[in-house]
Amino acid sequence: MKQSRKFDICIIGSGVGAGPIAFELAKAGYKVGVLEKGRWFKEADFFKDEQLGRHSVFRSQFKDERHTLEEPNGDGSWSSDTTSQFWGGNIVGGASNFMSAYFHRLKPQDFRLVSEYGKIEGANNVDWPISYDELEPYYTKVEQLVGVSGKVVEHPHLEPRSTKDFPFPPTAEHPVSQRFDTACKGLKLHPLPMARGILSQPFNGRLSCEYSGYCGSYGCHSGAKASSRAALLDTAIKTGNCEIVTQAKVYRLNTDDSGKVSSVDYFDLTDNAKSVRVTANIFVVACYAIESSRLLLSSQGKKHPDGIGNNHGQVGKNLHCCAGGTGHGVFELDKLKAFEAKQLKTRGPFFNRALQDWYEIDDKSVSDKPIKGGTLDFVFDPPSPTSEVSGLKWQGENLLWGTPLKQKIKSHFTQSKDFKFEVFCDWLTNDECYVSLDPDEKDRWGQSVAKVRAGFHPHDEKVAQYLVDRGVEVMKAMGAHEVWGNVFTQPTSNLVAGGCRFGDDPTTSVLDRSCRVHDCDNLYVTDGSFMPNGGSVTPTFTIYANAFRVADSIVERLAKG
Repeated sequence: MKQSRKFDICIIGSGVGAGPIAFELAKAGYKVGVLEKGRWFKEADFFKDEQLGRHSVFRSQFKDERHTLEEPNGDGSWSSDTTSQFWGGNIVGGASNFMSAYFHRLKPQDFRLVSEYGKIEGANNVDWPISYDELEPYYTKVEQLVGVSGKVVEHPHLEPRSTKDFPFPPTAEHPVSQRFDTACKGLKLHPLPMARGILSQPFNGRLSCEYSGYCGSYGCHSGAKASSRAALLDTAIKTGNCEIVTQAKVYRLNTDDSGKVSSVDYFDLTDNAKSVRVTANIFVVACYAIESSRLLLSSQGKKHPDGIGNNHGQVGKNLHCCAGGTGHGVFELDKLKAFEAKQLKTRGPFFNRALQDWYEIDDKSVSDKPIKGGTLDFVFDPPSPTSEVSGLKWQGENLLWGTPLKQKIKSHFTQSKDFKFEVFCDWLTNDECYVSLDPDEKDRWGQSVAKVRAGFHPHDEKVAQYLVDRGVEVMKAMGAHEVWGNVFTQPTSNLVAGGCRFGDDPTTSVLDRSCRVHDCDNLYVTDGSFMPNGGSVTPTFTIYANAFRVADSIVERLAKG
């Protein structure tokens, strides 16, 4: 085994849970080592190619490593298969390079689900050990430092803010936004300009958005997207205090007789997967919720016979995905006025609208008492003409070819416009949604892969269906000629969190309120693993904010010696 040099702090992973730690600790003068399994790619590598985001160079290889996924069949049995769906970004900056960057804050009630709405049978809901007010300054810090563009408007569920508005104006909007606003006001709703982790103006050496349409699921060519790499790690490197070790596949945390982490071992993928050991004073795990749980479970020791942090069997438990659904509204351009059709053909700018009128649902047809609802984001699908064409080749059970197929393709791309909405609501934590080690399935290096059991709570479906129905109503009010929506119960390939939730009770949580492992004094977990629930928005903004909060805690600890 090769011995690498020692750092003050060693971070495993380089996504949104890692970037703030590296940035703040390096800026404070501490020597930071970041171990990243993937490679380093820069803006020039993310050129405008619809196939680029699907290239294997950006993702873990199924033949090398995968997950086992168990899903309910509906009859009490479970299906089981291997999958690569949870690998979101195997590069420096992780999946944040490919996010759509919808940056909604959680709201105060998200931090106290049980206090606000009561227990739900079959769900493991808990209140957070911290309040919204404690995290609010860090949301503001993310907006100002990482870069969030938007416009604050008053609405019934607006969360408290310490600043009046976002530091950057909204990104350019597609003309359909005006049509959306008119329809919503007619329905007495409150249309919101969507905050985006995308620069509308140049900032800190990064360019503003190019409005190419290649955004969600694609790397950003201009650096406008608030990826951990572009927004934080590039700057951390410039301090001279941060080293990013790429192609470092971490497989074990080693602990001493006292239970503290003494070192970390990784396979050097640049050198025939030789094992390398790194030592540090403090260690931070931030390698995505599923893999963070897997790493802790794989790291047994004298004081941690079942894995670090797992003395009460909590590591991997209370995993949650993002519940909700999606819907579409298709406008037939030949049925619109000429100027309307021309507007809808506009390419580049974002739809950039959201609705949070049903963040709390107070409707007796759904529940006798108010229940937590969710968010509807109105967006464009990322451009993917090849896959769209592939789906057009069928007419019912008949395979189209020749002139009929050409006509259908032409009509799809020139005579109609498809707009989309996405629904986000809580995936209630439950006993059937967790991460464990698969005793039979091994990765290329002989390590047990993570097994994900993805059971959902029926309450999620009820809330999601209510919100999907509201989205369909809005699309119809906009004048869409064809509208449909669906609820999904399958786990999302991204936006997975939990597994190492934080709390004050070590018997029901893995981390304390500072995201330090209860029974391992020098180990922190700062990706989405800490979240007791995901809220009714995408969690990325909150993961960023919390990581900055934890970074302050670590800096304060180190300053005390």
